[in-house]
Amino acid sequence: MKSPFPGMDPYLERQWQDVHARLILYACDQLEEQLPANLIARVEERLVLETEDVDQRSVYPDVKIVERPSKGNAVAVVSSRAALMEPVIVQYRSEPATETFITILDPVNAYRLVTVIEILSLANKLPGAGQRQYRQKQQELCAAQVSLVEIDLLRRGKRVFSLPVAEMPRRLRSTYQACVRRGWKPDSFEIYSLPLRSPLPALRVPLREQDEDIRLDLQALLVQAYRKGRYGATINYQEPPEPPLSGADAKWARAVVKKATKG
Repeated sequence: MKSPFPGMDPYLERQWQDVHARLILYACDQLEEQLPANLIARVEERLVLETEDVDQRSVYPDVKIVERPSKGNAVAVVSSRAALMEPVIVQYRSEPATETFITILDPVNAYRLVTVIEILSLANKLPGAGQRQYRQKQQELCAAQVSLVEIDLLRRGKRVFSLPVAEMPRRLRSTYQACVRRGWKPDSFEIYSLPLRSPLPALRVPLREQDEDIRLDLQALLVQAYRKGRYGATINYQEPPEPPLSGADAKWARAVVKKATKG
């Protein structure tokens, strides 16, 4: 079964943790098949050490909050002033969020880092420690002249590319987007517009300056993830996506779903 949408399926954003993991693994496999013999691709992990700030912390799906009533029934005790109510006990356990990304390494030269491919997650795009750490990573990669490929397939949160949104021409801004910065050209950015209504393109992934670019076919990755994740069996397309679409995009999405249902 395939998605009814020609490009990015906005309904997948609700299941992004699983979708993200699949896209990373499939992307690594796709890149590995094209690399020169003296380069390798690896899936890496980092821990996002989050704060105890409730406003920041509550936006991450890794937080587990278990709610249960206190022992015994909640009983109102009448007094001369007000009823005394038993509180609800909330147990909170904070866990560090784990994020995955792809690195391309040169094992001949002490595993020198050549390129990093990031498919952005909510931890990158929402205020908090995850976003601060990602901003720091961008600066460190730039200083080390490592190429960075950033792919944003989420509508929620702030776009956090190496190129500030304010510096991006308006005609290039789109629902989804990708940005490529070559390690040897720190002031030059390659922007890919990824409109909601169009199939996702293949991106040019830079390696070392003397190497030919390789391709990352985003649409092929999405099709593979949708099929192997069997999302078509679990997504309810009769409900609006999360976050909801608006205006012409919402009308277009309803038409896409209606056509697919009839078919």
